[in-house]
Order: sequence, then structure tokens, then C-alpha cells
Amino acid sequence: MKDLSIRYLERLSELYPTIAAASTEVINLEAILNLPKGTEHFLTDIHGEYEAFSHVLKNGSGAVRRKVNDVFGNTLSNGDKRSLATLIYYPREKMNQVLKETADQEDWYKITLYRLIQVCRQSASKYTRSKVRKALPPEFSYVIEELITEKQADIDKESYYNAIVQTIIRVGRAEEFIIAMCQLIQRLVVDHLHIVGDIFDRGPGPHIIMDKLMQYHSVDIQWGNHDVLWMGAAAGQIGCIANVIRICARYGNLDILEDGYGINLLPLATFALNVYGDDPCACFQLKGGGNCSLSEREINIKMHKAISIIQFKAEGQIIQKRPEFALEKRNLLHRIDFEKGTVELDGKTYELLDKHFPTVNPLAPYSFTEEEQEIMERLQRAFLNCEKLQQHIKFLLARGSLYKVYNGNLLYHGCVPLEEDGSLKQVKIYGKTYSGKALYEVLDGYIRKGFVAMNAEEREKGRDLMWYIWLHECSPLFGKDKMATFERYFLAEKETHKEKKNPYYTLLEEEEVANRILEEFGLPAEGSHIVNGHVPVKSKNGENPVKCGGKVLVIDGGFSRAYQAETGIAGYTLIYNSYGLILAAHEPFESTEAAIQKESDIYSDSIIVKIVTQRKLVGDTDIGQELRAKIHDLELLLEAYRNGTLVERYAGGR
Repeated sequence: MKDLSIRYLERLSELYPTIAAASTEVINLEAILNLPKGTEHFLTDIHGEYEAFSHVLKNGSGAVRRKVNDVFGNTLSNGDKRSLATLIYYPREKMNQVLKETADQEDWYKITLYRLIQVCRQSASKYTRSKVRKALPPEFSYVIEELITEKQADIDKESYYNAIVQTIIRVGRAEEFIIAMCQLIQRLVVDHLHIVGDIFDRGPGPHIIMDKLMQYHSVDIQWGNHDVLWMGAAAGQIGCIANVIRICARYGNLDILEDGYGINLLPLATFALNVYGDDPCACFQLKGGGNCSLSEREINIKMHKAISIIQFKAEGQIIQKRPEFALEKRNLLHRIDFEKGTVELDGKTYELLDKHFPTVNPLAPYSFTEEEQEIMERLQRAFLNCEKLQQHIKFLLARGSLYKVYNGNLLYHGCVPLEEDGSLKQVKIYGKTYSGKALYEVLDGYIRKGFVAMNAEEREKGRDLMWYIWLHECSPLFGKDKMATFERYFLAEKETHKEKKNPYYTLLEEEEVANRILEEFGLPAEGSHIVNGHVPVKSKNGENPVKCGGKVLVIDGGFSRAYQAETGIAGYTLIYNSYGLILAAHEPFESTEAAIQKESDIYSDSIIVKIVTQRKLVGDTDIGQELRAKIHDLELLLEAYRNGTLVERYAGGR
């Protein structure tokens, strides 16, 4: 039997059949190692705010505007530069507006094309021609490549390039060419995108964001607790389904389910009107849905209460089914005195704000009524059979994970559960104990089992664990002692609403703790960073997202409109380019229409987190390590060719 290394080299020789081919590839790879590293963007807690998210992608968190300034400096007015940037963000819409007001359209096309060519050339300058070529739109790839690789000093070719531009205009392709150039610039300013959790819930368009991410050229996702909740719902877990619908109802976003995913909520609406028709449901007012009519709002409020009671029952059933989750203390329906309208909580008795529970049987408070059972079975089938939702979840499984180590940064959404002394918290999952990295990995594995495990019991465990991850105090994606949903609805006393955070959040400034976490995940203490979101940074109160001397970066700045009053800003983007780390704090986004009509951009205040003394190259990245390994293998192949172990392959045979 042949040695394994020889067999591997034989397979490699099929790709590089000659000394010349292998040598050329080594030269190419060595050259790539010395290019500047690509720009990474990190976003978190987007929470369905698709317009703001889309704009941040289009403007590269301000990178497009910086490119325009770099290229044109003082040679264009601020107004012209702003107009050009807006065109790059929204080429079709902006052109429609401009051309209605332009007398000489041909002249505008010519000027605009030349300006875009310059910006595109600047944006492509840090990449290999091969990489740029892969990013080019197929329809115009040859022409764009010719135009953006023009050398300024090549006077002999000036008429050639002018002829290309003139021909583009003459044959009526200027508008489509401009759109292609603008989209190419957008693509080049962001080399890789990291989404550090929570795409879903609160905002109106998580399904639109997912569609956009599925088309994005390079992205990875670290799941947040809201993402895992939707994953559990897509897997048919009833506690997750009830939570998803309740949150959509609470924020006035039931359209996400009905219009975005085609899930029929009419049975729930009919049930809610029949059962709570005369109930004002005062504790279940909406936090959104301002555009809906009064009658719609009233129906949504009643649906909100109906699904909330169903949720408390569904969760009670899971807690009874899974005693190993140790969540019995969160079962509260059986602690209600329905005659007095009170509930016992942690040894104290509290009066309920809402005493109307027509579907709760005091003798069996966690049992569904016959109608509730039918509704949940229909909803379960709807989630399981929703093709679009299943496609989105498959994408999350393929591109996502609970954590990621990438170019010296540790990315996760929530926290690493810790004890008060900063040591790693020991957590039991189905009878075995895990902590730190091992905890993340076992949870990640069970999430995947919830979709693909052949064993029905293991698949069921995975599905139930997705609900656990959503709200358990030992979950690294939640990290609080309880999810006080019941208390926030039914009790006036604020102390009952308090959710105590895991010690992780108070220990972030301690370097010893940060170093321990980095080392747990295989990263050196020096030069590495932790990037996470989940808990909004209240920057308006002076809270700093940069913690532990820059070693920890908490980048949830309130993308969700629901949090912007707390944070004072509208989200962060962390940018990691060849010069270092920059944190961009965004102002609220007015609307896409305002961005086009008024040329209003998202203003971003940048904080320099770290500047490197020597510019980072591809060779300093994870891709660089892979390329070096490939170079090593190719050099072994060259040696095998030269010492006669392998014979070069030529066309027509060996």
C-alpha cells in the first residue's frame, strides 16, 4: 500500500501536473501573503432593523465616504462628494431622481462613469486581480477590469478608454453599468462580514435581512439567543414557537410571520377574540405597530395575551418533562391564587395586575385547553413546513455557530458563564458537566442534533435545549438568573422584574479574567480580543464599549429602535482593517427615502481601538496560515517531481 503522503501528493499533482504549474502557484501565493489584509466588519444585535442594516452594508460603515474623500479630496465640493456617495449606496433610485433634473444626460453619464472608475480603482487596489475578477459582475467583467486597471501614465491608451466609456453611453448601457460599478464598490469595501448574533425579533424585517445575508459574498454568524429561539421554532419546539409569536405580537410585528413567512395566524386571532373579546388586556399593550388601525391593534393585543398564556403553559410542560433543566422555580401558574388574584413568588405574595385567566384550570394549570392544543399543533406544522423559514435556518446552520475564532479575535454573542471569583462555571447538560469552550461546543452540537439527528430521542433533546439556551441562567447566550416575562406582565413591583446578570458582565474589566477566557479558546492573551454583543452599551450614560484596555469589545449599541432611548446611539460597527481596529458608533437612520432624497447618510463617530505598528498583511491572518500550509505542500510536490518520486503530467497522457 502506498504511503499516505505519496497518495496525497498524487492527488495534488492532478491540480498542478507540472513543475511549472506548481512553481507558478507558489509564486502567486507568496505574493498574496504580502498584500494588506482585507477589511472585516462586525455587527451585532440587528434585531430586524433591515433598513439601517442595509444602509450600513451599502456605505461600509462610512468606508465608501472615506474612499470618495481619498480619491477627490478638495477637487470636488462636499455636495458633489455626498451625491456621489449616495449614488454608490442607491444607484438605481438616485439615478432616477438625478436624471429627471438633468438637461444633458450624456454629459452626466460621462462624468459619473469616470468618477466611479476612480473610486472603484481605489477600492480594488489592495486586492489581487484574481480576487477582484471574481467580484466583477459577469455582464461587464471584461470592460470593468480594463477600466479599473488603467495606468494613469499610459497616454497611448487614453483614446481606448475614452472609446469604451463613449460606447457604453451610445449603446444605452450606461445606467446598468453605473449600477454594476456601484455594487462592486460596495462589495470591495467590506471583505468579510461577521454577524455577532440576534438577527431576529423586535424590528420589522429579520426575513429581509436573512435574504440579504444569503446573497452576501462573505459572511459568518455567531448565533444569538433570539436566533436560537427562531431555530427552535423552525424545529417545531412548542416553547420556542410560543415565544416567537409572543415577541412578534408584543412589538407589533405579526406581519413578519404572516407576510414574511406565510404562517397563518387566523386560528390564533379567532381564538383570542372569542376568549378575550371583553377583556381590555391592559397588561398586554404593544411596543410597536404604530401604523396599524385601532381595530387591528385591539386584535393584536388580545392575540398577545392569548399566546402569552399559551407560552406559560408550554414552558411549564417542558419544565415538567425536563427536570434536569432545574427550572421548576420558573413555573408560576400553579402559584396563583385565582380567587384572590395573587401569586406567591420567592416567599412573598403579590397582587396581580391582570386577574382574568379564563383558559387556566387551577387543578391543571399547565394543560392546554382543547382549542389551545389544536392551535399549537397547527402552528407547529406551519413552522415545520414553512419553506422560506427552513431555508433561512439551514443557512444559519451552514454559516453559523455559537462562537468563532477568527484572525486573533474570539467572537460570541453573550458571555462565558463564570462564578463570582472569575472561574469558569460548571454547567450540567443532560447529566454531564461542561464549562467554557466545552460548554459552547456541546450546546452547538445539540442545536445541530435538533435538526439532523437520526435518533429521535437525541433530536428531541436538541430541540428542547434550544429553548433552554433561550432563557436558562447557565446559557452563554442569556446569562441572567431568570427571564422575568411573567413578572413584567403581571406584577407592578419593579424588584420582581430584575434579572441579575452573570458575574461575567461585572468582571469584564479584569485582565486576568479576559486572559483566562482567551486562553480557554486557544488564543494568546497578548494581541487577542473578545468581541460580543447581547447587552446594550448605554453610551449616553458614559458607558464605554471598549473594556479591559481594549481586550474586550462589547458592540451592542442599539441597532434595535427599541433600545436606542437607552443607548443614545443606533448601533456600532467594529472595523478591523490592515491598520488596526476602529469602532464606529452610528447615529439613528432616518429612512431609505431620506437617504436618497436628502442625501442623508448615517453619521458615524469613530473610536480608534488599536493601531498596529506594522500594517497587517494577508500573511498575518488565518487565511495566511492556510496559504503557507498550501505553499509547504506545493514545495513537497516540487521536490517529488525533481527527485523522481512523481512524474510530471502533460496534456495527452502521463
